Formats: sequence, C-alpha cells, structure tokens
Amino acid sequence: MPLVRISLREGRSQPVVQKISDAIHRAMVETISIPADDRFQIISEHRPANLVYDPEFLNIHRTDEIVVIQITLNQGRSLEIKKALYARIAELLHQETGLRKEDVLINLVEVPKENWSFGNGIAQYAP
Repeated sequence: MPLVRISLREGRSQPVVQKISDAIHRAMVETISIPADDRFQIISEHRPANLVYDPEFLNIHRTDEIVVIQITLNQGRSLEIKKALYARIAELLHQETGLRKEDVLINLVEVPKENWSFGNGIAQYAP
C-alpha cells in the first residue's frame, strides 16, 4: 500500500488536480505493480509562501508549477524499477496535464512491511 502525498501550489482547477492524481496512480500500477484499487493519496494545495523550493537546484530549472510527490511504500524494489517509476510519473504528468518534467519532484520513503496498519489497529503485514 503506497501512501502518496502530492503537494502543489493552490490555483489549479479540480479537473487538473484529478488528472495529476490519476497519472501518478497509473504510473505506480504500471511500474511497481500495485493493485489498481490500492489507492491512498493526500493532496495538499499550498499558498506560494508555503511551498518553498530552489528554482535551480542541480541545474534543473523549476517553476511555480512544481509538483512535489512523496511516496511511502514497502522496501525492496530495485533501482531499475524506481527509475522506471520516476520516468513514468514525469511522462504521464507531462502527457496528461502539460506539466514540465523539470517541475516534477519525487521522493520515495521505503519502510518495512510491519510499519503499516490498514485499519482496526492491526499490523496486517506483520509476521
């Protein structure tokens, strides 16, 4: 169960925000093989002063259209799969919304399976 946090500047239309959400989920289904119904996302829209980023870090030119994506997921995927996920997210966001790939920042947080409770106060994946 990946938990996805999507942070962006306020002002995008709801249909565009939905396309962003859908594209990220589709990329995860296609590249890291999560079930289509395994969808948990928190979308946060921020005032300009509350979404701080360096517009030139690592010589990548970012704009105020930046979308910050943090995905918490079970550990164990290969570097190749992670790279494929990054590329597919950026590609789909560009195709579906016109977002520049330079404005897509992705961070993975890998955790052991026992660090999840899906409800009822039970660690469903714990041995």
